[in-house]
Amino acid sequence: MKIKAEIKEQYKEIEVHVCNNELSDEVKNVLDKLHTFFDSSISATDEVGNKCMLNPMDVITFYSEGQRVIAMDKDKKYIIQKKLYELEEEYESLCFVRISKSEIVNYKRIKSLDMCLAGTIKVIMKNGYETYTSRRNVSKIKELLLKGKK
Repeated sequence: MKIKAEIKEQYKEIEVHVCNNELSDEVKNVLDKLHTFFDSSISATDEVGNKCMLNPMDVITFYSEGQRVIAMDKDKKYIIQKKLYELEEEYESLCFVRISKSEIVNYKRIKSLDMCLAGTIKVIMKNGYETYTSRRNVSKIKELLLKGKK
């Protein structure tokens, strides 16, 4: 199997070509894996402007900052071209939950909820990132957390 990358300005998005002289089981397997990867992956731009694909399960949070939507994994931030509500609809079946008007988080990455502030609850993620949610979202978050432990 040969793998070749071609980087040119003419390409505005990632293209993958699978070429062979027949539709063999190996070709079908490669196509299945590519579809699985790209159907669930998120197209993003990192902090230096490089295009990349993110696995949604590696994302800790999506949040809006100004007019942009940012995805954060363990240690990096990425700009996403989709709207927050689109990401919520697309990935809520995976493990994302809305915690505020401007943020959705991966509930499998929540370490703890700190209810020390009046009216708001601090959400502490496993990587140390801290954010806040209101009391009205806590029951939904707790329900998902408890369901995830089963």
